Amino acid sequence: MTSERFLKGRFNKELAEDVKSFIDSTSIDKEMIYEDIWGSEAHMLMLVKKGHIKKCYAREMLNCLQIAKKDVKGDRFILKPYLEDVHINVESYIIRNCGIEYGGKLHTARSRNDQVVTDVKLHLRSKILELMDCVIELQNILLNLALKNTKTIMPGYTHLQQAQPITLGFWATAYVSMIMRDLERFEGLYSRVNRNPLGSAALAGTSFNIDRRITTRFLGFDKISEHALDAVSSRDFVVETFSVMAILMSNLSRIVGDIILWNSAEFNYIILPQEYTTGSSIMPQKKNPDAAEMVRGKTGAVYGALMQSLSILKGLPSGYNRDLQEDRLLLWDTLDTARMSLKVLCGMLGGAQFNKKRMKEMVDSSFAAATELANHLVKKNNISFRESHEIIGFVVRKLDEKGKTLADIDEAFEILNKKINGNITANTFKKVVDSENIIKANKSLGGTAPREVERMICSLRADMKAHQKSVRKKRNKIIKAREKTEAEVMNILINRD
Repeated sequence: MTSERFLKGRFNKELAEDVKSFIDSTSIDKEMIYEDIWGSEAHMLMLVKKGHIKKCYAREMLNCLQIAKKDVKGDRFILKPYLEDVHINVESYIIRNCGIEYGGKLHTARSRNDQVVTDVKLHLRSKILELMDCVIELQNILLNLALKNTKTIMPGYTHLQQAQPITLGFWATAYVSMIMRDLERFEGLYSRVNRNPLGSAALAGTSFNIDRRITTRFLGFDKISEHALDAVSSRDFVVETFSVMAILMSNLSRIVGDIILWNSAEFNYIILPQEYTTGSSIMPQKKNPDAAEMVRGKTGAVYGALMQSLSILKGLPSGYNRDLQEDRLLLWDTLDTARMSLKVLCGMLGGAQFNKKRMKEMVDSSFAAATELANHLVKKNNISFRESHEIIGFVVRKLDEKGKTLADIDEAFEILNKKINGNITANTFKKVVDSENIIKANKSLGGTAPREVERMICSLRADMKAHQKSVRKKRNKIIKAREKTEAEVMNILINRD
């Protein structure tokens, strides 16, 4: 076929050369060739079942699509830019090989408008499941880290100031809990993505007697996106995808924010594997956390994609508009960015070592025990927390003026003992400010006590496995739908009745 317009009935002139390249989507459509072929098979099978295409015609086209899949696998199916998109490329492939008498029947009762949103959803749902797998992998690494470190003491921070003693296991489970909500958001997103728009045609449905339930089953959708005009023109599921990924990347950026700080000589809490660090072109001693920094940096690109997708939709009139083409390049790039960020973080944390001695020393040489000391006065001296807060604040101020901390036990005890008139013994004081005792004492629901962290590890692991099971179930449904489509295709190709 020459480079003349494929849809030429209304036109007697070719597109201007600059317009051809300007509206061409084939470079981003290559992600969806298999999905377009699958959708075409399902649509054709439905047309056969409803009597709109005879089996002899369908056989020729389905055979051609089988060859097309082999060509795609062998990198022989080349999308031609002058055909504008993947849909016309696939249809043109059939017409070239079967003739327009056969191939021209494929587009009965459908439009590129419902085709494109169908292809995007088919491809996107698989990408969502891949991302969920990656999130679960990261959770598993963090839970294993937590289980080994339920008693590993480290400083907890607020405002980047040492606040109270916690454990490394408590820190790790905090991020497992955080990204569990990302999995919940992906679950909700998937349920809205996995709805079948095929059969909406251009915007108003079709006068052909079709059955959208048939294509829904063949394509493994959960339900039908019923309203034709809404189905072809809405891209809120794309915006929601960007939104979910933006929140996920925000959470990942917070994890690497800790890692980057901890990797510095000033903190010295973590030793990153060499495979995930880089050197300096001029400073021989450097071991930079570049992979972690890139996760943080790429978060901004995902935020940008979210804002760009919202801007594309803003003010669009109802019905399909070509503006919607612009979201796909953003979508595939952003999905890859999120997936790679998760993979990098898994490898980095999986191979990291933690300086446990340094972490505990930082706690024991600080004012981190001040809160528990205030709590003790409330429990044992029958005073209000505000009074206790003021007393311990006074002790901290006096120590700070002398360049001391609560680690200077004798001096700290003397200041406190004078303030509260001998209502606490030296031995009791030492027990109260001991970091191990403080950790054990914080056993309220969700607290940092080792037993409570162990309980949360079990609970979080159960939630993680439930999501893992959900992903398997969704993926199996897709696999079975493909097998069902292929079996029906083979039935027509083999049985020549």
